[in-house]
Amino acid sequence: MTSQVSEFPAERTFHYQHSLPPLPVPSLEGSLAKYLDAVRPFATEEEYQVTAAVVKRFGEGIGKDLHQKLLQRARTRRNWLEEWWLDAAYLELRYPSQLNVNFGGPAPYLEHCWPPTEGVQLQRTSISMWHTLQYWDLLRTERLDPHKAGNVVLDMDQFRMLFCTCKVPGVTKDTIINYFKTESEGPCPSHVVVMCRGRFFSFDAVCDGHILTPPELLRHLTHVKQCCEGEPAGDGVAALTSEERTRWAKAREYLIGIDPANKTILETIQSSLFVVSLDDAKPYATAEDYTPMTREALTGDPTIRWGDKSYNSISFADGTFGSNCDHAPYDAMVLVTQGYYVDQQLKASDGKWKGSETVRPMPLPEELVFTVDDRVRSDVAHAKQQYFETTQDLQVVCYAFTSFGKAAIKQKKLHPDTFIQLALQLAYYRQHGRSGSCYETAMTRRFYHGRTETMRPCTLEAQNWCHTMLLPAASAEAKRKALLLAFNKHNKLMAEAQNGKGFDRHLLGLYLIAKEEGLPMPDLFTDPLYSKSGGGGNFVLSTSLVGYTTVLGAVAPMVHYGYGFFYRIGDERIVASCSAWKSSPETDAETLFQNLVTSLHEMLHLATTAQL
Repeated sequence: MTSQVSEFPAERTFHYQHSLPPLPVPSLEGSLAKYLDAVRPFATEEEYQVTAAVVKRFGEGIGKDLHQKLLQRARTRRNWLEEWWLDAAYLELRYPSQLNVNFGGPAPYLEHCWPPTEGVQLQRTSISMWHTLQYWDLLRTERLDPHKAGNVVLDMDQFRMLFCTCKVPGVTKDTIINYFKTESEGPCPSHVVVMCRGRFFSFDAVCDGHILTPPELLRHLTHVKQCCEGEPAGDGVAALTSEERTRWAKAREYLIGIDPANKTILETIQSSLFVVSLDDAKPYATAEDYTPMTREALTGDPTIRWGDKSYNSISFADGTFGSNCDHAPYDAMVLVTQGYYVDQQLKASDGKWKGSETVRPMPLPEELVFTVDDRVRSDVAHAKQQYFETTQDLQVVCYAFTSFGKAAIKQKKLHPDTFIQLALQLAYYRQHGRSGSCYETAMTRRFYHGRTETMRPCTLEAQNWCHTMLLPAASAEAKRKALLLAFNKHNKLMAEAQNGKGFDRHLLGLYLIAKEEGLPMPDLFTDPLYSKSGGGGNFVLSTSLVGYTTVLGAVAPMVHYGYGFFYRIGDERIVASCSAWKSSPETDAETLFQNLVTSLHEMLHLATTAQL
C-alpha cells in the first residue's frame, strides 16, 4: 500500500478488470461437508446426528436440483453472486442502515502531526479535503496501482464506488446510484457537499480544470461556518437517512412531492464527490484510547451526515477526524486504502500546506435549502428520536494494545490475523463459558467483482484449544499442541474462503434459488443448528481485520446478544474496536476487550515458552 501511486503507470487502475476469472461455484459435497464441520462446536452428539441427516437428505434431494440451477446461473454471469449479495445483504434490508449496516471510524492523524487542538478545525479540514481530492484525481486518471496479492491481480471495481455514490431508499428495496467516471469515460461530478448544524452547502471542488487548493477550500469552509454561527440550526433533513428504510422512502417521496426543487437538492447530495460534516463535537481521543472518536463517528449527530452516502468525512471541533460510510457499495478495504493514502501524505508534509496561498476568484458555496412543512418536521423529529434511542443503547470501546504487535507474533512464525482471532475466541469463551459463533471477512477480490466470503473462526479445533487453556491441569505441551491444530485449521479455512472455496455464499445462493422459485424452504435452512452456528446472519461475533495500516473502523453487532469487533495490526501495537448493545444483559464490550488482552498475553507466553 505504501507504493500505491504511479506517475506514469504501466498498469492503469482498472487495467485488469476484463481478464479476472469468474467467481467459481464450489462443489455441493465440499460445501455440505464444510458446513457440517462448522456446526459441530454448537451441537450435542444427538443434535449433530439430526443435522447430519438433514444435510444428507438435502445433498441427495432438493440440494442437487438447486445446485444445478446455480451452475446454470453461473454460466451466464461472471459473478453469479454479485447482484444477489447486494440485494440480500444490503438493499432489501428494511431496518435502519445508518447504525446497523454502515461502518464508521477514527482517522489516525492524531498519532503524529494532528493531535487534538482547538481552533484548527477548518484549516485542517481544508488540507485533509485537498488530499482526498487528489485521491479522487488518481482514480479519475487511473494512476492508482492495481492491487495484487503476491502476483495475483485483485478486482478494483469497488474503488469506483468511493466517490459520487449514494444509496437511494425504496419502499421495498433500495438502489445504488453511481455517477463516477474515469477521465477516459467522460465527465464526472466534482462538487462537494458540506453539512453544518443541520444545514447543507455545496461548491465545485474544481476551478478552471484545477482542484481547489487548501487556502481556497478554507475560504469556502469559513463561509459555511460563518453562515451557521449564531444562527438557528437548520431543519436537519439528513436525519431522515437514519430511519427505517421504507419509512425514509415514503418521507423522501413526500419531500419531492411538496416541491420539485427538493428533488434537485437530493440529486446534488447523491451525486456529490463526498460529504464533509463539520461537527461541533470534541471527542478528545488519544493514541491509546480512540473510544470517544469511534463512538462519535459511529453514533454522532444525524443531522450533519448523509447516512446513505458512500463517504461522509467527519471533521470534529477539536481538530480530529472520522468517517461514516454506507457499506452497500463497497467493503471497508476501499476506505482503508484512501485513509492510509491521506495519512501517509499528511505524515510526509507534517500536516502543513506548503503551496501557494493565492485564492482565485470563484463563487462562494451555495446553500441547499429544502422546502419543508409540518409533516417533514415531524418525520425528522421521529427519525432523530429513534436514532438517539438506538445509539444510546450501543456500547463502543476502542483501545490500543501496546505490549506487542505483528513483529513479535511473526517472530514466533505465527500468522498475526489468526493470532488475534484465536485470542478473541478464548476471550469470549472465558467471559461466556461457551464458544461464540464467529464471522470473519475473507476477501474474494481475485475473482471478477469479488467482494467477501464468510470464514468461520469458531472451529472444533479452536473450541478444544479454548477448553484446554482453561483446564487447570493442562500442561503447556497440551496447550501448545491444541493451539497449533487451531492455527492450522484457521489458516486452511481462510485460504479456501479466499480462493472461492468457502461454503456460506454457496448456501446463500441455494437458499435464494429456492426462494425465487417459490419452493418450500429446505430443512437445512430451518434446522436449529443453522442459525445457532451463525447462519442467516446470526453470528455472535461479527469481526474483520481492517488491515496492517494505521486505519481502523467500527461496526454494530450483527445480533442483539453479540459483538462487533474490528481490529488493525501494527508492528508494535494492535488497535481494536468492540461494540455491544447495552440492553443485552449478557454482553459487555469493555470486559471482552480486557479478556482479549489477557488472551493475547497468555498466547505469546505459550508461544515463547513452548517455542512454537
